[in-house]
Amino acid sequence: MTISNPGQTPQRERVSPAVLVLEDGRAFRGRAYGAVGETFGEAVFSTGMTGYQETLTDPSYHRQVVVMTAPHVGNTGVNDEDAESQRIWVSGYVVRDPARTPSNWRSRRTLDDELERQGVVGISGVDTRALTRHLRERGAMRVGIFSGEALADDATLLARVRQAPEMAGADLSAEVATKETYVVPAIGEKKYTVAAVDLGIKGMTPHRMAERGIEVHVLPATATLDEIYATAPDGVFFSNGPGDPSTADHPVALMRGVLERSTPLFGICFGNQILGRALGFGTYKLKYGHRGINQPVQDRTTGKVEVTAHNHGFAVDAPLDEVSDTAFGRAEVSHVCLNDQVVEGLQLLDRPAFSVQYHPEAAAGPHDAAYLFDRFVTLMEGQRA
Repeated sequence: MTISNPGQTPQRERVSPAVLVLEDGRAFRGRAYGAVGETFGEAVFSTGMTGYQETLTDPSYHRQVVVMTAPHVGNTGVNDEDAESQRIWVSGYVVRDPARTPSNWRSRRTLDDELERQGVVGISGVDTRALTRHLRERGAMRVGIFSGEALADDATLLARVRQAPEMAGADLSAEVATKETYVVPAIGEKKYTVAAVDLGIKGMTPHRMAERGIEVHVLPATATLDEIYATAPDGVFFSNGPGDPSTADHPVALMRGVLERSTPLFGICFGNQILGRALGFGTYKLKYGHRGINQPVQDRTTGKVEVTAHNHGFAVDAPLDEVSDTAFGRAEVSHVCLNDQVVEGLQLLDRPAFSVQYHPEAAAGPHDAAYLFDRFVTLMEGQRA
């Protein structure tokens, strides 16, 4: 038996109608959830059964409408500790059965109330299984959520959805990154300094490094090479983030400058795609992407299979089974997704640089990939020696 928090108010019953309209014309009707109004974005689905607060506040979800495949959402409410940034970044939120009353000792408010407080338009009562199957078959696409008493006809709403910008070609990292440099101090004895380029960084990432004695200087996406090296870094980190990596010319140029100096380098998610481009590989848009906390990935350097957290709609186009010659020496694919053989990691063999496509910080779990931060520390130890 679960006991609600004392004084915790139940989820309010919604009566306002809502409709979700996909750009291919399919519509799903339900009830308003969160703020009442309208929103647009790219419809994607997340397979995680936990960690919805981390998903909502992950800057990588900027301009995306997230469909939760787990049917029951909101049962642990919202707390003040688990957010990955200062705000919710998703453009919209789609759930089937929202919890009526949160049941967790850390909960401070309901998910519905938090969505409304931050102006995030959502919809509930939707057959998310049917919607997910549709997106798997047709691919991620533009979508609009509309709620309120006076809804226009579906044809009018569809026309508005098709006017919304697409994710392909979107340059978004500067929109979510910090505007000013800040420092996350090492926990305990300081051993290393890392310059982290914020392309949409999650709060847990510098924390994972701080746990290992690293002082992290988080720099804006617009940072210059001189600003990176003004921190006297032992290593440089490129974060996750939203948008199309083919538009990220400045981060690519920045990474090439770091590679030229042979400074230990680690990238995750968007940072993996930036490393791919810096090495001369292309990138492409996945049909529906990988989003959730249960994706199997093999580390080819050890043969170990990890269950990992993902959030990406683009991938690196690199050969899986051969070593490639690049401007910075030999490179190879270090990690691969076992579901579809998508490139999930890269490493240089002649310089201290590697990246992964998934999220080793994984605040909501799983923690199989936390060793990658130790691998980064090992690179910095070797360079210092």
